[in-house]
Amino acid sequence: MAPEKGAEVASIASGTSPHSQFYDPSKETVWTRVGLSFESFKRAPGTTGGIVITGDIDAEKLEKLRAENPMLQQKIKARHLSMIAVGGSIGTGFFVGSGAALNAGGPAGVIIAWILMGLMLINITQALGEMCILFPVSGAFYTLALRFLDPSFAFAMGWNYYMQWAITIPLEITVAGTTVQYWSTNVPLGGWITIFWMALVVLCVFGTLGYAEGEFWAACLKLLVVVMFAFIGIICIAGGGPSNGEYSSYIGGKFWSDPGPFANGFKGVCAVFVTAAFAFSGTELIGLAASETPNPRKTMPGAVKGTFWRITVVYIMSLTIIGLLVPWNDPRLLGGSGAAASPFVIVIKDAGIKGLDHFVNAVICISVMSIGLSSVFAASRTLTALAETGFAPRIFAYVDKSSRPLWSVVLTLLFGALAYINLVAAGDTVFTWLVALSGLSTIFTWMSVLFCHIRFRKAWVRQGHSLEELPFRALGGVWGSWFGIILLSLVLIAQFYIAIWPIGGMSSDPKVVVEQFFSAYLAVPCMILFWIIGYLWKRKLPMKIDEIDLDTGRKSWLTVEEMREYRALRAAAPLHIRIYRFFFSN
Repeated sequence: MAPEKGAEVASIASGTSPHSQFYDPSKETVWTRVGLSFESFKRAPGTTGGIVITGDIDAEKLEKLRAENPMLQQKIKARHLSMIAVGGSIGTGFFVGSGAALNAGGPAGVIIAWILMGLMLINITQALGEMCILFPVSGAFYTLALRFLDPSFAFAMGWNYYMQWAITIPLEITVAGTTVQYWSTNVPLGGWITIFWMALVVLCVFGTLGYAEGEFWAACLKLLVVVMFAFIGIICIAGGGPSNGEYSSYIGGKFWSDPGPFANGFKGVCAVFVTAAFAFSGTELIGLAASETPNPRKTMPGAVKGTFWRITVVYIMSLTIIGLLVPWNDPRLLGGSGAAASPFVIVIKDAGIKGLDHFVNAVICISVMSIGLSSVFAASRTLTALAETGFAPRIFAYVDKSSRPLWSVVLTLLFGALAYINLVAAGDTVFTWLVALSGLSTIFTWMSVLFCHIRFRKAWVRQGHSLEELPFRALGGVWGSWFGIILLSLVLIAQFYIAIWPIGGMSSDPKVVVEQFFSAYLAVPCMILFWIIGYLWKRKLPMKIDEIDLDTGRKSWLTVEEMREYRALRAAAPLHIRIYRFFFSN
């Protein structure tokens, strides 16, 4: 009962703030709230104080805590967050990139790599959920790294993370253009780049709401295709496909026998290990979204647990079916480009189901734009947090009345113009090196989340708190975080190994070897350089465990007794409700 009491206190105090001024968007016109009026572009006069604070807190302290809320408004609803977690980062890495992974590692190599990376991601999202439910702060993992690790490292990681997503935007726009050319090449690629870039700009005008709604419906469509593909795939494996296709007789484990479960041996598994890690990029976005949802304590656990279902149902099931239906030596997996190299499209075409490949291609195109929208969201929120903490020009801290980090979004969208580089012959080379600058950013970010969790737990106990006070506890605890760190270290080692000795052998040309290595590892010296710059600029050292700030931005102040009462009440619920909560809620 205690959490309801805390929420009630927060709502009562909301209307009686004698000192701090809070912005109430409901007093604006609907056109301003959705970002379609000139008024909406004006600076928001203050925070809305819209994140629920739980605990028995006096009015003065409650007002101070509400004033610490992020400037961004809490527009993301529970359904948005759940679908962002389940389907948000499903894009070309899954629909198209899985084909190259199958070619490199074989069906067994793909499943092993994705299961290991999936286990790691479950621990990352659990750790992130534990911290972001307690501290739903602007910038999420960047701000947590600033607080729990080292300001200089956070500066380097934050800018590296920003660049990763900013560079992803022109890449996704280009992929969207090439995906459409699956149907016709009458419209030049430059025309499609312009169309998709402008479409992205229009969606971003609607701010957080545009992102949340766009991701929700895109995720629904992606999951529909995955479920549909699963049914079709199982029927085809059993030999129930159309008589005019290749799956009209029992397939079973035929392709696991010939050409076999593994391709390219241990080196192939290492290559897929790296591919699988990068295919999960974007999973951490639920942490950034936490500060833009009104009650993270209520909505985040379901989103965190949704990661498990995405990994098991979406990735593992789909990749197992693909491995049974498409041999890893199928030349189309590497010979085609865009949707033509997608194992999903290959299966549909081989099955002889007319027209369905076009539907899958359309979903791939929407998925690509969905990732582009996520890229703008992730990059703009990170840049805003960098500005709020003094590591970027202050202008990027500007948040307007429609909850858009305006100048952060504008700068990020300008990166879309880089897509036109792909129209010239040297475009691929330019993008190879642009991507290389921040190519390992995801790995650094995930590692920082895990190290933050370990340091947070240590500081929490050292400063006299009990783990029972936490509104959500990571399933694996600190051991799960250490497990994730070990796996991420193995990914970096595998990346190093494949960079020096790629599949097919090391080139005899030293120049090619150097290029291959730095295209994979250039992000490491860039990260170290930014780390040094951050230290020379701010001259700040990591906080000692006893000095780590555990109060600023904290939204749960429930005591051990109140949490025990709350958990005892939930433990008394009927069995079917407890099972549902274990898998899908808190």
